[in-house]
Amino acid sequence: MLIALSLILSACASLPPDTSASGEVSETESGSLEAENNSMPSNADNTINRFPTSLAAIPDSYFSEAEQQGTLQDLYYDTYESFSYDEKSQKLQKHAVVYLPYGYDESKQYPVFYLMHGGWSNEYTYLGSPDEPQGMKHILDHGIANGEIQPMIVVCPTYNNTSPEDSGDYSLALRLTDNYHNELINDLIPAVEGKYSTYAEDTTSEAIAASRDYRAFCGFSMGSMATWRIFEHSLDYFRYFMPSSGGPAASTETYESVVKDSGHEWDDFFIFAASGTNDFAYSGFKNGIDAMRESDSGLFRFADNEAEGNLYYMESDGNHSGEYAMLYFYNGLCWIWRR
Repeated sequence: MLIALSLILSACASLPPDTSASGEVSETESGSLEAENNSMPSNADNTINRFPTSLAAIPDSYFSEAEQQGTLQDLYYDTYESFSYDEKSQKLQKHAVVYLPYGYDESKQYPVFYLMHGGWSNEYTYLGSPDEPQGMKHILDHGIANGEIQPMIVVCPTYNNTSPEDSGDYSLALRLTDNYHNELINDLIPAVEGKYSTYAEDTTSEAIAASRDYRAFCGFSMGSMATWRIFEHSLDYFRYFMPSSGGPAASTETYESVVKDSGHEWDDFFIFAASGTNDFAYSGFKNGIDAMRESDSGLFRFADNEAEGNLYYMESDGNHSGEYAMLYFYNGLCWIWRR
């Protein structure tokens, strides 16, 4: 477990991966995805915020400290043991790492990006701690300073339950990510958005739902499984979902039922998905995205922008590692909330 976590953390200092072929996937008879210009709906409106046709590499300089630095804060909050959550019989105190952008101003409102770790990991994996920041924190600082990323609050929580080792048990982690929406909606979001300046007017479920356009959930590997589960259980509270190299956690038919039952329309959410051709999760992940794209329900529409669709997929030639996780996060962060 320590080896796996070390690999993820050490990826923060890795060189940017080769993305020369990412996003340019030729279409085959099996219906594989394309991310070339000619696969997109024709629209010459330059005001539309589009994803690039291939993944943008993270600049080398972004892996070191920026001149204008945001801050990391520890957030502690109360919740309940996952499997007895409804009974509320066992209270837990949990912890999340919160990123505030450089120049954070309580008189302004900020969107919130919830970023979940994968297996054999915890809430420190991507951002680090206030005393020991990690690579994703530096990437955010540089991206915001250079105008590539919108100023936002980033929250790294954990689905670990009663033990910090929970994420190292694959079957347990699957169950915990399926349950995580209870803690997220009832405990974490109120703790975050009741303390910091966000678009939620208060922490009632109605106010959290009303501010869903300014909330995203993202994750890689088991964090991606969590992202799919949040789409399944909490579509009312999030507009943006960014899974990569994990899942989908349910069938296309299940997700179609989720959308129909929620009362939301196709233009009320957006999924940005990514994986790598040398990633062991690639085949199943890509097949799931293919199935959503090829559905004739009209609920999933493939496009590189949210004016014309709600589902987009890009790929690298990468493997299942932290450096590619950060590549996918970076590309999503450069796009979101720029419309």
